[in-house]
Amino acid sequence: MKVSYDQAAMPESLSLNQTLWNFSFLQLLDFLTTVAFLVNGVAEANPLVRAIMVYAPNPLLGLALVKIAAVALALVCWRAGRSQVVDRMNLFFALVVTWNLTALIMATSQN
Repeated sequence: MKVSYDQAAMPESLSLNQTLWNFSFLQLLDFLTTVAFLVNGVAEANPLVRAIMVYAPNPLLGLALVKIAAVALALVCWRAGRSQVVDRMNLFFALVVTWNLTALIMATSQN
């Protein structure tokens, strides 16, 4: 049974809640694709994230802290009523994850 809904008819808190879940999931996907790059010898491209990974006790811990901070920032935006900011961050990270997956697929297909 297919259930359809109109997002415009959804209460604001419900759609923002979904926005936060989407953002959190995209952060997890970005974390995993970054780990896949690191395992294959590719350095982190973002200089700020790379610096945090260098100065953290463990690079994966540094990366996890960055992702936790990103989710916390999205939560602050959500609580401040800035849902449009979170929506834009979702779009950006959806593109980042797509790029990462495409690069990983292309790299493995050349081997």
